[in-house]
Amino acid sequence: MIKSMTGYGLGTKGNQKVKYTVEIKSLNSKFLELNLRLPKAFSDKELTLRSECSRLIERGKVNITVNVEYVDQSAAAATINAELLKNYYRQLEAIAVELGTAKGNLFELALNMPEVVSHYEEEADEEEAALLMGAFQEAVGQLDLFRKDEGEVLRQDLSSRSAEILRLLGEVETVETDRIPLIRERIRQYMDETVGKENVDMNRFEQELVFYIDKLDITEEKVRLRSHCNYFLQALEAADANGKKLGFISQEMGREINTLGSKANHAGIQQVVVRMKEELEKVKEQLLNVL
Repeated sequence: MIKSMTGYGLGTKGNQKVKYTVEIKSLNSKFLELNLRLPKAFSDKELTLRSECSRLIERGKVNITVNVEYVDQSAAAATINAELLKNYYRQLEAIAVELGTAKGNLFELALNMPEVVSHYEEEADEEEAALLMGAFQEAVGQLDLFRKDEGEVLRQDLSSRSAEILRLLGEVETVETDRIPLIRERIRQYMDETVGKENVDMNRFEQELVFYIDKLDITEEKVRLRSHCNYFLQALEAADANGKKLGFISQEMGREINTLGSKANHAGIQQVVVRMKEELEKVKEQLLNVL
């Protein structure tokens, strides 16, 4: 089963005190590019979450945001160290009197002094850590479902395009029936016109003709291309997500199609090859988003 690298997941877990919401957004990338935003209280969980992302998400440009919402808003409120604030204010007031300056903004200055205002940064307990991991697992689960749904759409499109390449290969086999006789006749006419029929050593001519036509033979390319297309279709139905494998197979398909076109020496076949290349380019574009 193939999966898309594009996805979205949202997970929420909470208790009477706090609620954690984990949001995951994923786009395509060759590797796992993880941007993780955690509350400071969970900084010790970052390595664990990164390890889980590597195992569960595998690849993609992934943004994970964790939001904390307190049921009791006073629990998240900042606290003011009143004694320290008074001490700062008295010192500033004394300096202002000594220097003879205005006292208008002394309170604001004292309030902004170090350690006067402290925000809630208490370390989370095990219960809260379990809530966070539960929300994360739920978000990953939704992300995976999203990726599977998108992957099914990609699978259908990739399957139809590889089947179309196989159908076009059948057209090549139909068109090429008169290819070798036409090449043989064209060369014979050229020899007759340039050196004269009576001056041609027919034994030597047939030997050279066989050697030349053998170079133009596309039987191996057709067999390999059909094999690669069938293998591609087989890999699409595999149980694991294998975007890289499909990418390698598509490269081999491209090589055989290119060789087919260069060796064809036939306008009809080359036109079919152009259509094959168009389908293959669309396949490669879609594979950029396959996990």
